Formats: sequence, C-alpha cells, structure tokens
Amino acid sequence: MKNVLQVENIEKYYGNKKYMTKALNNVSFSVDSGEFVGIMGASGSGKTTLLNCVSTIDTVTSGNIYIDEVDITISKSKELSKFRREQLGFIFQDYNLLDTLTAYENIAIALTMIKYPAKKIDKKVLSIAEKLEITDVLKKYPYQMSGGQKQRVASARAMVTEPKLILADEPTGALDSKSSRVLLESFKKLNIEEKATILMVTHDAFTASYSKRILFLKDGEIFTELIRGNDTRKEFFNRIIDVVTLLGGDNNDVI
Repeated sequence: MKNVLQVENIEKYYGNKKYMTKALNNVSFSVDSGEFVGIMGASGSGKTTLLNCVSTIDTVTSGNIYIDEVDITISKSKELSKFRREQLGFIFQDYNLLDTLTAYENIAIALTMIKYPAKKIDKKVLSIAEKLEITDVLKKYPYQMSGGQKQRVASARAMVTEPKLILADEPTGALDSKSSRVLLESFKKLNIEEKATILMVTHDAFTASYSKRILFLKDGEIFTELIRGNDTRKEFFNRIIDVVTLLGGDNNDVI
C-alpha cells in the first residue's frame, strides 16, 4: 500500500527560550493510501497543532512532513498554496461555506480553483452530491440548510477534487447525534468505496470509532495507538474509552 503521509520526528515550539511551550515533541507516524486515521487527545495535547502542521497552515520547528513524497516543510509559500489547493481537502467544524453561493456553487468552486474542465464540473458535482446524499440541497444557500447538510456540503467540497489527503478537524463538533451519524457513515462509505484517505482530529469517542486506526496524543507525544482490526464499531468504541480512562481523561468529554 502506498504511503500518502509520512511524519518524521517533528517538533513544534512556541515562545522563546525563557518561556517555551513544546506543543509537539518528536512525533512520527505514517498514513497509507485509503486509511481512515483518527487523532485523539485531551485539550492541549497537541492534536490541533499536529493537524495544522500537516495541513501547511503552521510550520514545524524541526522534523519533516512528506505528503505523496513531497516534503512540505521545505516547500516555498507559493508552492505550498498550489499544493494545498490541489492535493489536500479540508473539513472544518464551522463548515466555512460561502453564504452567497448555493451548495452546488460551494462545491463547484473547488473544481474551478484547480482549473478542472468546465464541461465536466456538473457531472463531478452531481456524483459527489449523490454519494453524500445532498442532491436535494444543491440549489439551497447555507442559511437554508441544517447543520448536518452544511457539513456534508463542506465534505463534498473537500472531496470533489479527489485530494491525496482529506484533513478533518472536529467535523462533528457542531452537529447533533443524528447528523453526526449521517456524516460519519458518509465518511465511511467514501473511505471504503472511493479509497479516500482521511486524517481526522476529534475529542469524541463515538466519532473516532468510525476510523480504522487511532493515534492518541498526550503532552505533545504519541501515547499509544489503537487498530480496529476485526472489531465491531461498538467494540472499538469500548477500547477507545479504556484508553481515554488510562490517559486520565473524563469520559464525559469524549462521549
């Protein structure tokens, strides 16, 4: 299986020598093509910093990050902008949809930005909309949609360009339980059927239980790893709770 993401000994410091905070400390891991990997950890564990570094939003203090064999830690700003646009898909907690555009237009704009052939855009948008079950909202504006619908539109926008890596930051954080389940089932479907590679940060054990592997961070370091294997989602959920308890977290914060 081809390696899509390789993180090698990255460190991230904030502040100066006198008041230094080590957000990430010698973190290394890899993600293969078609994997669905979750990242969990308490507030302040470094999980968001890690995602920001992988997404090129932030820079590492030391170490290297390779995405599809490109070292993004040494790439220039202009190169990174192009790489981010063409190779990465982003799903945020707060949707980040453009209010003046319909759902269809919000998805299509991602294709326009990578200069996808105009004649093929309609077919591409309709295809991803069908897979995420949002064809009925394509003509609606964000204010006319529920939170769950907006997040699936945002997910469609992230996935329509078929990026090498999809980065999801607390994608269910603003959703109710029903909407969360629908979204996660969509992620699962795209991961299995389209071989989408997903790296998802979450504090929620239910959300994390949809992934195939979970990295747990503690104090900026990888504490342990869980692989789902042949477990049912419920069995995997229970194993996640066990690790959260071991980490000293409050189960109320992750369920």
